[in-house]
Amino acid sequence: MAKDMLVFLDDSPGRLAVLGETLGKAGVNITGLFGAPAGGDAAFHILVEDPSAARRALDAAKFHVHEERDVLVLQMEDRPGELGRLCRRIADADVNIELVYLATNTSLVLGVDNLEKARAVVGAM
Repeated sequence: MAKDMLVFLDDSPGRLAVLGETLGKAGVNITGLFGAPAGGDAAFHILVEDPSAARRALDAAKFHVHEERDVLVLQMEDRPGELGRLCRRIADADVNIELVYLATNTSLVLGVDNLEKARAVVGAM
């Protein structure tokens, strides 16, 4: 199962390169990535299929994983309205979306406050 890992990097040239090289050398494929400035640092959400190997490699390279969470990874049709349709179903089930980003192959990554309820809603689509 895919996991989202939150890692803060110094906002300086080359830090993302080192993170990518670290995971690559450990044989960990990054299937999704989102990054944004966070008060002097940069917060990166990294989607991986092998979180144990990713954590070992990141720990050994002195990267701190601040959070690791299960997420929904959904294949989306690339057409107008798909995001709204999906998010409406989740909202109507009273599930809050806390994290969203796109990953490889038109995959949508969602971190939600009730994973099982969200899975049931999107499974019925």
